[in-house]
Amino acid sequence: MSDDKRAKLRTLLNYWIEHNKEHGQEFREWASKASGFGETEASEEILAAAQEMAKVNESLSRALKRLERKEL
Repeated sequence: MSDDKRAKLRTLLNYWIEHNKEHGQEFREWASKASGFGETEASEEILAAAQEMAKVNESLSRALKRLERKEL
């Protein structure tokens, strides 16, 4: 992979990780709101989505670490 493509991928991975963190936080906030107006099942599903988002970020973080190791 060229240095330019590697740098682009590193930038994208960092962006995706941060973007997903923001979405995960927003999901948790809305899950709490949904629970507050009696939508327990919807709240649980939204929380499940937030947990899946965290798993996605774990994978993206591992990919970023592997990419950075090859740059050394």
